[in-house]
Amino acid sequence: MQPTPKLLSISDHSRDSVSMTYVYPVISRRSSGVSVGINLNPNNACNWRCIYCQVPDLKRGSPPAIDLTKLEQELRAFLHELLYGRFMLDKVPPQARRINDIALSGNGEPTSAKEFEQVISLIERIMHDFALPAELKLILITNGSLIDRPAVQRGLSHMAKLNGEIWFKLDSVTQEGRLRINNTRMSLKKMHDNLKLAASLCPTWIQTCVFAIDGILPSEREISAYLEFLYNMQQEGILLHGVLLYGLARPSLQPEAPRLSRVPLEWLESFAAKIKELGLEVKVHP
Repeated sequence: MQPTPKLLSISDHSRDSVSMTYVYPVISRRSSGVSVGINLNPNNACNWRCIYCQVPDLKRGSPPAIDLTKLEQELRAFLHELLYGRFMLDKVPPQARRINDIALSGNGEPTSAKEFEQVISLIERIMHDFALPAELKLILITNGSLIDRPAVQRGLSHMAKLNGEIWFKLDSVTQEGRLRINNTRMSLKKMHDNLKLAASLCPTWIQTCVFAIDGILPSEREISAYLEFLYNMQQEGILLHGVLLYGLARPSLQPEAPRLSRVPLEWLESFAAKIKELGLEVKVHP
C-alpha cells in the first residue's frame, strides 16, 4: 500500500517540499489557498534578523547571484504540475485547492537580490503562458529597507501592472522596538519614506507581527506610537490598503524563541479595532 501523501498546512512552510532551489508551495493563512513562493535567498541570508523568523540557520548578508534560467525552469515546471498534475489532489487540503498568488518571500529580504527587477519580468512572461486565475496576485513580502534602490522601484512599478501587492513589514515604530524585534537600526524617517515610496509605486499593505516577549505584551507606548504613525500617514494622504495583523503561527527558529509566545485573540482583536478606527482595513490572522 502506498503511504498517504503528507498534506501541506499553514503550520509548515518548508522551502524544500518540492525539492527546488527557488520555488516552494505553502498554504498561506493570509491568502487561504496555495501560495507559490519564490525564494531569492536560498543561502538563508537577510539584512535583518527578526526574532520571530522561522528560517533555520539565518545569517546576515545578501543572496548569491540568481540563476534566472533555473528559476524559470522551476516556476514553469511547478505551475504545470499545480494546474495539470496531481499536486493539488495529493498535497493540498480540499478547502485550499486554489492558486491565490505568487509570492516573493523566502529565506531573506527578496529585494536584496541584484536581479530583482529581472525576476519580475521573468514572472510576467511565465504568467502569460499559463491559464492562471485572473485574480491571481503577485506579492512581495518585504522589510522595506531597500525600496529606495532605483532597480527595486522599477520592479515594484512593474509589479503594479501584474495585480501586484507589497506587504511591508512594520512590527514597531520605536527605535528600541525595531532593534529588539528586527535587529535593525533603520530610522523611523527612512521607514516612513520607504513606505511612502512603496505606496506610490504599487498597492501596499502594512504587515505587523505581534507577540509577547517573556510573557509581556506590547506596551501601551508601543501601541500608541504605532497608531500615531498610521494616523500621520493618513493625514499625509499616503494611500495604504490596510494592515495585515498577525500572531505567531509557527515557532521561531531564532535564539529568542523560548521567550516568545502568542498574544490572546481578544488582545489582537482589540488592537485591530483601534487600527480600524483610523479608517484602515485590517485583516487579523491569529
